[in-house]
Amino acid sequence: MRVAVTGTPGTGKTTATERLDSNRQVVHLNEVIREAGLTTGRDDRRDTLVTDTDAVADWLAGHEDVLFESHLAHHFSADRVVVLRCHPEELAARLRERGEPSQTVAENAESEALDIVLAEAVDRHGEDRVYEVDTTDLDPAAVTATIEAVITGEREPSAGTVSFVEYL
Repeated sequence: MRVAVTGTPGTGKTTATERLDSNRQVVHLNEVIREAGLTTGRDDRRDTLVTDTDAVADWLAGHEDVLFESHLAHHFSADRVVVLRCHPEELAARLRERGEPSQTVAENAESEALDIVLAEAVDRHGEDRVYEVDTTDLDPAAVTATIEAVITGEREPSAGTVSFVEYL
């Protein structure tokens, strides 16, 4: 089974998946993209690499029993997609704490308020394979436990259960 863990940067994907106690391989896609050079160039305005999604899809094709995480994970084939969400104010605080530029902080907070990642995940995978989790007030252990519940089938799909529209 292939499980994607996705969400706006700062929602807790890496922190939670690093704590998983599973025999399943855990892949941090952003590391793979950088280390394997799965890019098409650089976005100078955002000071980031541009991911070659076809190359990443090809790389992932060789991994069947895997959990992969990234803000891009929902763009790839998966049996279950966990979308981590976080209130935009808390998300902005987390990103500022990381030292992200103010433009990046504002862009990601707005993206979270508009449900961008969730909408893309549902559009690609359907509501029956998407599991939305509000991480705003959860500690990393609780987020990890929720992801484990998705993997084991103890949690039902849920999309559209979180709304941060009041932030706008």
